[in-house]
Amino acid sequence: METKKNDYMNIPADRFEPAVRDEKIFDKKFESKPIGYFKDAMIRFAKNKSSLVAAFIIAILLLFAIIVPFFSKYSVDAKSKENDSAYSQVLPKSTLFAWAGWDGCKKDKKTQGGYDYLNSIGQEVYTLNDEGERVANEDAMAIKKVYGSFIDELTGEKFYNVYVDSYAKVGFMFKDLSEAEYKALQAYQNETGIQVMYPIPATYKTNFSAVSSANVWYKLANEVETSTGEAAEHDEDGNPIYEANYRTKENKNAADYDSIRISDEPEADGKWAVYAVKNQSGYKVRVLYSEYYYYERYVESGNVKGFYPYHLFGTNQFGQDIFVCLASGARLSFILAFSVSAINFIIGIAYGSIEGYYGGAIDLILERVSDILSSVPFVVVATLFNLHLADRVGPLVSLLFAFVLTGWTGIAYRVRTQFYRFKGSEYVLAARTLGASDSRLIFRHILPNSLGTIITATILIIPGVIFSESMLSYLNIIDLQTSGMTSIGTMLSGGNALLSTYPHIIFFPALFIALLEISFNLFGNGLRDAFNPSLRGADE
Repeated sequence: METKKNDYMNIPADRFEPAVRDEKIFDKKFESKPIGYFKDAMIRFAKNKSSLVAAFIIAILLLFAIIVPFFSKYSVDAKSKENDSAYSQVLPKSTLFAWAGWDGCKKDKKTQGGYDYLNSIGQEVYTLNDEGERVANEDAMAIKKVYGSFIDELTGEKFYNVYVDSYAKVGFMFKDLSEAEYKALQAYQNETGIQVMYPIPATYKTNFSAVSSANVWYKLANEVETSTGEAAEHDEDGNPIYEANYRTKENKNAADYDSIRISDEPEADGKWAVYAVKNQSGYKVRVLYSEYYYYERYVESGNVKGFYPYHLFGTNQFGQDIFVCLASGARLSFILAFSVSAINFIIGIAYGSIEGYYGGAIDLILERVSDILSSVPFVVVATLFNLHLADRVGPLVSLLFAFVLTGWTGIAYRVRTQFYRFKGSEYVLAARTLGASDSRLIFRHILPNSLGTIITATILIIPGVIFSESMLSYLNIIDLQTSGMTSIGTMLSGGNALLSTYPHIIFFPALFIALLEISFNLFGNGLRDAFNPSLRGADE
């Protein structure tokens, strides 16, 4: 039914009530506080969960790079005493995650001779229980598990599937000690009750260079072909029966030994096994290397503490701890990336501000200069700088110059674009009318409105620099490896040849790069959305 205007004319006046009686109406005070540009951006950024996770990962990686080199007991320098080539290419080992296979061991397939050799390592090492019975020292055993054996159908050769400890398989080694070092080692054994020196095998006779391994301490099937390490006898299951073959004959080269002995060493003609032989430098001894490693660090630390070899991420081909090398390489990459980003930020803002604010002929000339620089391939620039400048200022500084030479052009372009966008705005024209100077208009009115885009672009330079440095190092265009410095790219390059046999050497640097690149991309996307002026005040 259509309502007509005249229908309301007959409504009684007492049916109407004023909305407010005897009250003055004022504008109400805002209860909420005003939100600034950056606070509003941070509120929007906090709502982006993927960017928050990425920021957290970046913070963890940054703390890792800063803290680890200070507190690690290992060093980046391959020649330092902390790094031992005997433990090169050992696998990652973690007490906490040993149940998941992070125990420094790996599955392997061995021939009979290889199985005999590895299985013999640790057989001499044991402890005595409360009843005085001999108990095997599991930590010294190279083979932790035997999964079975099989006969190759083509060759008829027997193979064993075993689980080998990459640390324990180092086993025994020969060391040259001075007289003082030899006596000190005996005193350490007597003081601690820890056996470090073991009898010298008879297969060595008087020529220590005749056999390469100190782990061949038992009688061999053929004493001439000692490189196979094959035991003389095997039981019905194919397991070796070890028979000690220590040197017991005294001669002019045998050294006096008055320290602890293993209880089952053989005795012949009233002469105990020989533990050391005199040579030109002092004494040649045979040591259980894990205990000798601990002893060396025990002495170096002033008899306060020693430590056994233990590498969370394993070691590389030089015996360097990958965990501390990765942290040091990441620190170098972060320092380089932050330095490049800061320098490019300053140059890009100054250059782009002049272009965008003044325009005209100035903009035309400056833009052609930046076009020329940005068209030069970065790889060519880095290579030329490395060839002609690295010898004078060092490879790191030359690489920094290469990044700075062309890296600022992207930021300058973004600043120029933002200036063209905002310099014609009403508030800029009003400020100019009131007599504001050019510098005030640039730095107080136009530039602050452009910071969101500029900051995002600057932050995204960081992963680009790290990736480029890694690529150049990986391709051997630059070499940042020195006695006290390494880089992630250098680690990737060094582990490339060992990818099939020791993938852990390249896995952890590659994982670090992948996490860093993905995190920075997500973080940059979050910043871009947060600083987007069109989303200011939006409730997402």
